[in-house]
Amino acid sequence: MLISTFAFSIMTLLVKFVQEIHVFEIIFFRSLISFIISFTYLKIKKVKPLGVNKKYLILRGIFGVIALTLFFITLQKLPLANAVTIQYLSPIFTAIFAVYMLKEKLHWTQLLFFVISFIGVILIKGFDERISNFYLVIGICSSIFAGLAYNAIRKVKDTDHPLVVVLYFPLIATPIMAFLSYFYWKTPNLIEFGYLLMIGIATQIGQVYLTKALQIETAAKVSAMKYIGVIYALLYSYFIFDEKYYPLTLLGISFVILGVFLNVWYKSTQKIRN
Repeated sequence: MLISTFAFSIMTLLVKFVQEIHVFEIIFFRSLISFIISFTYLKIKKVKPLGVNKKYLILRGIFGVIALTLFFITLQKLPLANAVTIQYLSPIFTAIFAVYMLKEKLHWTQLLFFVISFIGVILIKGFDERISNFYLVIGICSSIFAGLAYNAIRKVKDTDHPLVVVLYFPLIATPIMAFLSYFYWKTPNLIEFGYLLMIGIATQIGQVYLTKALQIETAAKVSAMKYIGVIYALLYSYFIFDEKYYPLTLLGISFVILGVFLNVWYKSTQKIRN
């Protein structure tokens, strides 16, 4: 998860560098690169690329495409750390959906921790005029679909190779984004193409190690470790984009992280007791 989180932080940084490229086109290039890498590796290893548990592999792909599209929109429209923090509500929805999809238990104490995180979102929105209600809702929806995707990954942990799971994202995203990109196409220059290439590679690394982590540990615990990415986002925002944050906005970010961290801590203590 440490490797995955760092790789994804590089991805978010690079997305901010290609503001002139539409989200659909960015995801198209990212998916195409991921598809080539994943499919080639699976062929070399002689692993069947379409996998076994196709139902949840397809759902993983659909949920993932929606989540990433909405997340990329917020990355281009909101300050970096705010966009990342809002999307990192996904552990909350991961834990909630895991009750129904994975039969994992959810204690009332965790609901209190979730409330802390949502108070953080309210603080971020209420004291930062750069965040509109529209993009706030988009960010929350992104985290909801990410939570669904994480649980779908967990459903196939005993049946499918991690790269097969990763492959289903570009398998679904590439044709869809190719069609949508046609209406917003901007031919990237050499520098932009380099950024798009690096976005694809960084995301591939992040996806592979995220999938491995989700197939080893519980969904709520693994996805909660993503909060480390907020630290990267704050550093990038301050030193690269010169984005300033109100003290109460930073307090809101801290509340989101605290709520998620407490959830991880609680799950860990319960696992030890059991």
